[in-house]
Amino acid sequence: MKYNVILIGSGFGSLTAAALLAKRGMKVCVLEQAKYPGGCASSYKRKGYWFETGATTLVGLDEHMPLHYLLKETGIQVPFRRLETPMQVHLPDGQLVTRFQKLDEWIGEAERVFGKGRQRDFWEHCFKISQEVWRTSLEQRSFPFSNPKDVWQGVQHTRPRQLRLLPGAFRTMEDLLRRYGLLENRLFVGFVNEQLLITAQNHMEEVNELFGATALCYTLYGNYYVDGGLIRLARAIEQYLTSKGSSIRYRHAVKSVNATAEGYDVTTGAGTFQCRFVISGIPLNNTHELFRDEHLKSKLRRYTLPSEKLNGAFTMGFVIKNRFRQSVLHHQVHVPEGLPIIGSKSFFVSFSHPNDTERAPSGHTVVAVSTHVSDPEHSVIYDKKPLVEAILALMEKEKLLQREDILYLDSATPGAWIFWTQRAFGMVGGYPQYRHIKPWQMKDARLDHKGAYICGDTVYPGQGIVGTCLSGIIAVHKLLQDHF
Repeated sequence: MKYNVILIGSGFGSLTAAALLAKRGMKVCVLEQAKYPGGCASSYKRKGYWFETGATTLVGLDEHMPLHYLLKETGIQVPFRRLETPMQVHLPDGQLVTRFQKLDEWIGEAERVFGKGRQRDFWEHCFKISQEVWRTSLEQRSFPFSNPKDVWQGVQHTRPRQLRLLPGAFRTMEDLLRRYGLLENRLFVGFVNEQLLITAQNHMEEVNELFGATALCYTLYGNYYVDGGLIRLARAIEQYLTSKGSSIRYRHAVKSVNATAEGYDVTTGAGTFQCRFVISGIPLNNTHELFRDEHLKSKLRRYTLPSEKLNGAFTMGFVIKNRFRQSVLHHQVHVPEGLPIIGSKSFFVSFSHPNDTERAPSGHTVVAVSTHVSDPEHSVIYDKKPLVEAILALMEKEKLLQREDILYLDSATPGAWIFWTQRAFGMVGGYPQYRHIKPWQMKDARLDHKGAYICGDTVYPGQGIVGTCLSGIIAVHKLLQDHF
């Protein structure tokens, strides 16, 4: 069957690109190896409950942000619940930090917990940077540049305020803390490092100021919850595609992509599909293996990262009886001594909304726990019990649950992620930020400069639903710029 565009994988970058292309009247087909859409921003059903696959937080609906742009362009509507309080952080000294959304409230809380010092100056600077980063990201859709037309369009859309961001690409978050006299505050340094892991996948000495400031400030924007789980957002995009004459084909794992005179042959276990253009929404580590062109494979391999520079995850999903209503759904618990086996110094907890009866019946709550596993290829977890016990004990200590309320519990290692998602090494969260890789050095959306493109969390701009959404927007922009 012939399509205008085939997208590999139904992660949020792919879904974004598919929706925007379908809006332009193109016949689009998304090939997905699983039975649900959404990739690492989806949900799955087990024992009658809906668990999140990976991502549990949702931002990007504010003006000048990618998800807002996508929904405005397509008219897709999803009933979101705005969270009054985005997150709480449980520090190693026993203090509880509430990450308020309003900047002044958050600065007051940061000063209360970490001491005044120059907290206000630091957070006002970070928030200003984050606002400009998001605004610029939609204005500069040709970035990163990979041909003369990109450069020309970049120049045309350059504004003086954008140029003020440039020094931030050469400074790390460690430099920024030093600038504001906060580097000797060990409690604050630990807080910053574990918060950066959530969205930048790395610590302050590696994360540049542009990504780091934006990552730290994601709680200062609208944070949302979707009843039924994030799969509901993916399903809404799927319905939009169907209404435009396009589709998602499940249980279609792509085996190879071969360039032809008229476009590409994309082969799955179920057959071969023809298309004029192809967009990969799976990681670079997986993408470069699909192409038969050895020169292209070699070229793309230079952008891939080995397991030693990536993160996997240990995850837990369980159901508890509602002994009390959670007023804050998302929590990060710091573990300065490190968790058993893997050594992670924090874990993230998300509760389903107490009024969401789509994920669990009234009186029950679905809980998701995740923590980083560095170098997942070589971090084999043979016995999960000590890790599970340590996390449950800490959650009890922090009054996030009582063990006798648990009705069901399951856990998974990076090996399970390989099985579920087919992502190389069981990688989660995309490529971590590294100081030696500047934003303009990240892989841009073009794969072969003919008709193959890429989006997702291993190319610019990287992690999170909002980042992969932007990558899908950029891929579409470059495809249309190149060929229409």
